[in-house]
Amino acid sequence: MTTTLPFPVLLRLIDERSTAFRAVVASAPSLDVQVPTCPEWTLFDLAQHIGEGRRAWAATVAAGPAPAKSAAEGAPAAPREREAVPAWLAASTQELVDALREAGPDRGCWTWWGASQSPQTCGAVARHQLQQIAVHTYDAQVTVGAPEPLPDEVALDGVEEFLSTCVATTSAWPHKPTAFDFHATEGHSWRLTVDGDGARSTRISAPGTTPVAAADEGPNAAGVSVRGTASELVLFVYDRIPADSLQIEGDAGLFDLLRAWDPEE
Repeated sequence: MTTTLPFPVLLRLIDERSTAFRAVVASAPSLDVQVPTCPEWTLFDLAQHIGEGRRAWAATVAAGPAPAKSAAEGAPAAPREREAVPAWLAASTQELVDALREAGPDRGCWTWWGASQSPQTCGAVARHQLQQIAVHTYDAQVTVGAPEPLPDEVALDGVEEFLSTCVATTSAWPHKPTAFDFHATEGHSWRLTVDGDGARSTRISAPGTTPVAAADEGPNAAGVSVRGTASELVLFVYDRIPADSLQIEGDAGLFDLLRAWDPEE
C-alpha cells in the first residue's frame, strides 16, 4: 500500500498536530499530572517522548537506509520548566520536518517495520510520524480534560496506516484463519486477513457489497467487524478508547487474540 496523502500534506499535518500538542502543554496547570491513556507517564514524560522521539527520527531520516542513529548525543535535554517546553518541542518537530523535506518521500530509510506492507521510505516514516503525534496529541488533550477527535484527514489515513505498518507481517497467524473488517462512517472500509501466510490489509468496498480483494485472498466473511468514525477506529486500534465505544459485530474476542499476538515470538 502507498500513502494516501501527498508528502507535503503529511508534513503540514505533522506540524499542525505538533502545534496542537504544544498548545495543550502550554495550557496545562502542571506537567506532573498523569496521562490517563498512558498511565506510566506524566505530561512531562509524554512531552519528553515526543521531543526526543522526533529528534531521533530526524537523525534516522538523515542517515538514510543505514541503521537508526541516536540523536541523544549533543541534543538539548527536555527542559523541566513548563514555559520552556513548547519551544523545545517546536525545535524538535522542525528538525524532523526539515529532515523529511530534504530527503523527500522516495528516499530509503531504516524502519522497524521491515516485514510489513509499508515501504522503508521517508514517505512511510512521515506517514507513521503523523499518526504518532496525532494520537499523542489526543493523549495530552485527555490529560487536561479536553479530548478532541482526530481531524478527518488524519484519521482516515490512520486506519490504513496502522494496519499496513503496525499489524501486517509475514509471520504465521497462530490461530484459525479469519478476517477483521474496519468500517469508517465516513464511507471507507478495510479488511485485515490473518492466516498461515501472516497478516495483510486491503481496502474493501462498502458493507453489503463484494470486497475489492479477490475471494481467494481471505475469508469471504469477516470473523468480526467494527464500525465507527475514522477517529474512533484509530483511537480503538491504539487502545485509547474501549470496544464499547464502537459498533462491533461478530466474535469480539478475536480482537483480544490480535492484541496478544507477537509475530516476533
